[in-house]
Amino acid sequence: MRGRILPMLGLAFALAALLPMACARRSQDLHCGACRALVDELEWEIAQVDPRKTIQMGSFRINPDGSQSVVEVPYARSEAHLTELLERVCEKMKEYGEKVDPSTHRKSYVRVISHDGTKMDLSGVKIDGDVASSLKFACESIAEEYEDELIEFLSHEADNVKDRLCSKRTEAGLC
Repeated sequence: MRGRILPMLGLAFALAALLPMACARRSQDLHCGACRALVDELEWEIAQVDPRKTIQMGSFRINPDGSQSVVEVPYARSEAHLTELLERVCEKMKEYGEKVDPSTHRKSYVRVISHDGTKMDLSGVKIDGDVASSLKFACESIAEEYEDELIEFLSHEADNVKDRLCSKRTEAGLC
């Protein structure tokens, strides 16, 4: 009996040591996927706005000479529009499912409902409420924590916003 307890204790300690790493990997995959989905959704929403639509920005006070310092900027990438999008974009996470790479066991998150109604290949995609709610919560956390960076990148038509915000090379380093 005594000879079996020691190996069992060793196995228990090994499992206890590996469990936090597995949870950390899941959390990293979740936050990386949420970050990438968030940026994809924001870029899609921006692209849907008529490029001719503008909004007046600046001071509405009248200067001593009777003029105003008001400038018209494209609405799609205005701070007002981006702030509005950030408030509601995470609701779109319910349109995502979880896909596990069979070789690396890494999780990624893919859209299960296309924007344009085309049929999508959903083989190997897990669609359930727990996945959607976890992704939504992670999205909301990222949107809140990195709101200024998201607005900064998206307001200036920055290239590779996903990589710049979500990759390890950035402060966020979510992927």
